[in-house]
Amino acid sequence: MGKRAKRDRARSRLATAPSSRPPPGTSSVGFANWLGHYGIILVLFETPSGFALMHYDGVKLFRPKALENIWSEFINMDTAQNVVFLQKFEIFEDKASAIKSDGVCFKLAKMIRRSLWPGQKLAVGKQEYKDIIEASLGIHCLFDEAVLEVMWGLKNLINVLLPDEKLELTNEDRLQISRGMKSVLDRYGIKIDANLVNAGIIDMASTLYECDLFEYERDPLLEYGSKQLQKASGLDSKDWDRLKLATALKLICYPEDEIETGDSAEMLSESEAGLVVQAHCNGHKLRDWIYLDLYKEIAWAHGVRRRALEQLAHMVEEAPEGSMVEEAKEKLKLRGVGCGWTET
Repeated sequence: MGKRAKRDRARSRLATAPSSRPPPGTSSVGFANWLGHYGIILVLFETPSGFALMHYDGVKLFRPKALENIWSEFINMDTAQNVVFLQKFEIFEDKASAIKSDGVCFKLAKMIRRSLWPGQKLAVGKQEYKDIIEASLGIHCLFDEAVLEVMWGLKNLINVLLPDEKLELTNEDRLQISRGMKSVLDRYGIKIDANLVNAGIIDMASTLYECDLFEYERDPLLEYGSKQLQKASGLDSKDWDRLKLATALKLICYPEDEIETGDSAEMLSESEAGLVVQAHCNGHKLRDWIYLDLYKEIAWAHGVRRRALEQLAHMVEEAPEGSMVEEAKEKLKLRGVGCGWTET
C-alpha cells in the first residue's frame, strides 16, 4: 500500500474517532473513558538520541489548575516514581528522519503501535508531531500547554528516568522554566531569567508551591473560624493573612498565651488582640484543640515559606521592589548575609 493510501486510511480512522477534546463539564470518569485505557495515556518523549514511551495519568491534564499542578510531580524521583512509568526507549541513529513531513519512519511507527492500546491517546511534544502522526498513523494525539508541562518534567528527570540516555539535552531543549513554576514565582513577585533556572531554584519553587497547597487545604476551616470570630468579636477578617487569622482563633481559645503584636500583615494589632481576648471573657469559645492545631500548622507553613524565600533571595540577582523576595533580601542584609547569585 502506498503512502498516500496509508494517509487516506489514517484520516478515515480519525474521522470516525471521538472529538479532539472532551466536552466541558466532563467528569473524571468521562475523561478516562474519552482518553481510553482507563485514562492512562502514552507519552512520546523525544530525547537527545532517540524516543521514549511513557505511561501517565492523562486525566490530570484536564483537572482544574492542571498547569499549576503537573510540574510539581516532576521535581525529583521521590515525587515522580508513582507518576510516570517507562514503557520503552529506543536509540535512533538518524533521529531527524524519524518524523518528517511525509510521515513516521517504520521503526518509530512500529514502536508506537506495539505499545499503544486500542483507543489509547498519545501525547506528543510538538504540534507538527501531532499533525504528522495523526495524518500518517491515524493515532489520536494530544498536544497543549498541559502536555508541555509533562514534557518539562520528563526533561527535568531525564537522567534518572532514562539512565540509558547518554547524550545531554541541547541548549534549545535543555530545562528552562515551566509555566506552572512561573505562576508560583509570579505569585511572590519573583522574576527569573529562564536560562538561569537550576535545581536549587526548582526545589525552592516547589517548596513555595507545597506551602501554598498546604494552606489552601485548610481554607474551609479558616473560613468557618473567620465567621465565628466575627460573631464573637466583631472583627472582619476576610482579608487577613492566614497566619494572622489562625493567631486570632488560637487567642480566643487560649487568651493567656503570649503573642507578638504589630503592624505586619501576619500579626494582630494591640487593639485587635484586645478585642479577641475580650470575646473570650464574654463567653465566646471555640473548639480549643482544633484551632490550636490549625495555628501550629499555619505557623509551620509560614516558617518553611520564609526560609524558602530567603534561599531564593540568595539565588536571584534582582527582584521587583515590594516583592516577598526583595523583603527577604533586605532582612538578610540586616543580618549581614550576602545576597549574590550562587550556583546550586
